[in-house]
Amino acid sequence: MMLSWPKLVLGGLLLAGVTWLVHEIRADGARSLASLIERQNNDAQSRAGERRLDYDSCLDSGRLWNFATGQCSGPAGRGRN
Repeated sequence: MMLSWPKLVLGGLLLAGVTWLVHEIRADGARSLASLIERQNNDAQSRAGERRLDYDSCLDSGRLWNFATGQCSGPAGRGRN
């Protein structure tokens, strides 16, 4: 039994449509993932900048930065002579 040309064309168009749809879904997922990673990177960069400013202002005020707690603590010691 032979398939007629219209059925072959319709089948080809259907296959092309499904292929295009799968491609668009995958591309949208890739864009979403890239946006998510970019937002996470920007948030991490902001937090790092804030922490760096906290550290710098702690040292500028003559205090010590406690790395274990991530906070500024008491005044700096006099050091060794």
